[in-house]
Amino acid sequence: MVGYVLRRVVASCFCCLGTCALAGCSLPLPWPASPLYPTPQNDSGWVPPATVEEAKAEIAGHYAHFDVVAYEGETPNGPLSTFVISYGFTDFVLEDGELYEVDRFCSASYKANQPFETRFPDAATQAIVPRRALVEVFQEDGRWKVYRPATPTLIGATGNADEPLPTAPEMVTAADDDIDGKPGVTVFVTLFGFIEGEIYIARREIFQNDMTLYSDGSLRGNVIDDSEQLVLGASLDILNVPNNPDQFRDPGLNPIILIPIDDEIDTCEELAALRDTLFPQEPAF
Repeated sequence: MVGYVLRRVVASCFCCLGTCALAGCSLPLPWPASPLYPTPQNDSGWVPPATVEEAKAEIAGHYAHFDVVAYEGETPNGPLSTFVISYGFTDFVLEDGELYEVDRFCSASYKANQPFETRFPDAATQAIVPRRALVEVFQEDGRWKVYRPATPTLIGATGNADEPLPTAPEMVTAADDDIDGKPGVTVFVTLFGFIEGEIYIARREIFQNDMTLYSDGSLRGNVIDDSEQLVLGASLDILNVPNNPDQFRDPGLNPIILIPIDDEIDTCEELAALRDTLFPQEPAF
């Protein structure tokens, strides 16, 4: 989600600063081992649903949402590998025999293998409101699977979410979705500990989820992200560069974990308080 903006940003800053010695560069750290998290073992006494209808009924409910998306680009200092970790809620709603997924995001954090930091404010994360998706529930190799198709969603721009983003900033009608008085949504960047700036972006969020139902009621799988991004402007010229990097397509480095929780836990503040209890540690380089 947030990591897309940084590949060209870092490359531009390296070029601007001239040398790695001046920038205080270090060698890029490698990816951690895949998968990031072990697959849970089903309870030996668990009796899984016998039919699609039973599976949908068992899956329907309220979940705490945790996902990680990995991206990789190139800079003069070597590969730029990044993780974006997102928290929120997912609800599965059963209507007339069909199961729908409704996602709501609360916050996102960012990890990189090179010396810079980025911050995507909660207001911007919470402005991402994906359309509800009709999910497919089916059996595969004796396991119940859930597939959430992509439902393209705009953030930082108005228009038709089913059409690709324009190719130039002047072609976009920006939307101040994080309500900070600046075009699009704002990403805050600190490079090498001393360059600070803001980047204003528009995005077309396009993600799919492949998940499996486990005996503890959780759904676990991986995220496929084909989102698009357009830089609308920046507070510094070196940050105002086009950028739309790709996901690093290793399923083990792009996990999604949905944990069933009580319906009364429904605020981002409540979720943050339970983060360490519900979810594994965030990945790191």
